[in-house]
Amino acid sequence: MGSVAALPILYGLQITELCFSREEEAVTLKRIIVRKDSYYDSVVLMSISAEIKKIDGVTEAVVAMGTEVNLALMQDMGLDDDEVAEAGPNDLIVALEAEAQEVLDRAVAAVHELLRAKSSGEAAAVYRPTGLESAVKALADANLVVISLPGRYAAREARKALLADRHVMLFSDNVPIEQEVELKKIAEERGLLMMGPDCGTAIINGMPICFANAVRRGDIGVVSAAGTGLQEVACSIERSGGGISQGIGTGGRDLKDERVGGTMVRMAVQALAKDPVTKVIAVVSKPPAPALVPVVMKALKAGGKPCVVHFIGAEAGSPLENIRYSNSLEETARMAVALSRGETYTPRVFDLSEDEIAAIVERETAAMSARQRYVRGLFAGGTLTDEAVCVLHEPLGGVYSLDPLDSAFKLTDPHRSQAHTIVDLGEDAFTVGRPHPMIDASIRTERIEQEMQDPEVAVLLIDCVIGYSSHPDPAGAMLAALGAAKERARANGGYLAVVGSVTGTEGDSQNIHAQRRKLESAGCVVMPSNYQGAQLVKRMMARRAS
Repeated sequence: MGSVAALPILYGLQITELCFSREEEAVTLKRIIVRKDSYYDSVVLMSISAEIKKIDGVTEAVVAMGTEVNLALMQDMGLDDDEVAEAGPNDLIVALEAEAQEVLDRAVAAVHELLRAKSSGEAAAVYRPTGLESAVKALADANLVVISLPGRYAAREARKALLADRHVMLFSDNVPIEQEVELKKIAEERGLLMMGPDCGTAIINGMPICFANAVRRGDIGVVSAAGTGLQEVACSIERSGGGISQGIGTGGRDLKDERVGGTMVRMAVQALAKDPVTKVIAVVSKPPAPALVPVVMKALKAGGKPCVVHFIGAEAGSPLENIRYSNSLEETARMAVALSRGETYTPRVFDLSEDEIAAIVERETAAMSARQRYVRGLFAGGTLTDEAVCVLHEPLGGVYSLDPLDSAFKLTDPHRSQAHTIVDLGEDAFTVGRPHPMIDASIRTERIEQEMQDPEVAVLLIDCVIGYSSHPDPAGAMLAALGAAKERARANGGYLAVVGSVTGTEGDSQNIHAQRRKLESAGCVVMPSNYQGAQLVKRMMARRAS
């Protein structure tokens, strides 16, 4: 939660403009603008950068705050000068590159208009507090503060909110671990939730926050360390006929780092155990630090309510008192719904029959050429990436990724796949100076075009995450790239199988059924869940190997 002042952004600025030769015939113009003490939210600036890049003749555009990471990015791109080097994290930088003066002028004007639109017009009629204190006064009944600030400033504001007896959802990343420990200690002392840092999703009292979906209210409480993990479970609960009481994100380090101690997972479980609406509790996370597993189990046992636990990448354990273990995000949801209804859960991998799955496998692999042998996974959701890697790593003899199960399969260059590769395009390596791929589809479409340069690719595995804050039409934005990829495979004498899933609901503005139809129109096999999609790819590759 930060202040965004109304600014005449492009007046009285230092401007540097110069020419340089990109190729012998091509001359490119650059313009660099620095505005001191002009803070804007990073998501706003990333979306503006994406819009400016769409202007014909603009070859590069970065609109960002002068953080260390952004300054390094601009230096690497050749979009820096002395003014940029001296910029600080509260300084706004506009760095543009274009093929002609007229294009450059048009791009500057567009930046001006987009920035002004964020701080004037209809929005100016709405009172916008300039800080946490004034916001608390203006919204005295609000008991939750959402904070999205550069990491170095976020903890200070989170501390203020906690001391004002407000729960906190800390969207910011790059918050030092010591500050996270201190914030969660304060929260525990005051009986408050401190979700995050790097918490991207929550559903509190039916209200989706940040990246979340429109799901029905119900009696299942979900605690998740990661955003798309919570989204996939919540949407699978919706699809199974259940509903969410609360969806509480904790941030990835809560269970991963012993110094944090699983504080927020424990407190979230305790809160759900006391909640009269919540009948069943589901906990999903990457494997916790071994010393923190007893912390989770003790809290779940003490709560006494039926619980389902899924640690991605870890084998499901045997039922223990009131605790059940699941094998996937989707199964977590299905087991939780069965428990809430008092029904017996029957495990299954696919919604389709074995005959139907076999027919799809045969259809999608029959026309592949002999040299097509690799799977490439391009994901917007980090938890969905991890789930796919876990399903496919062993049967494929190893899958390269940025966060592999086996360190021998750590991707050397995140921008270049090797053999079987599944990447989370939301990692910092892809998003520095750019919006997250759940917002900006071009990160994935560019990578699809790159992958299709490799004639050995047999299967492309993708996710499509919709809901609040996501791209208004992520499936539609991929259609041209998917069509071109399939055509390229045909031109090479083969066939590209595309397998995907949509994380979302009918109530989301993008609508899950509309997104599925668009992907299917491009020849994509759309499965009911990410887990089923990965399992289908496993069957396809087994068929190729037989």
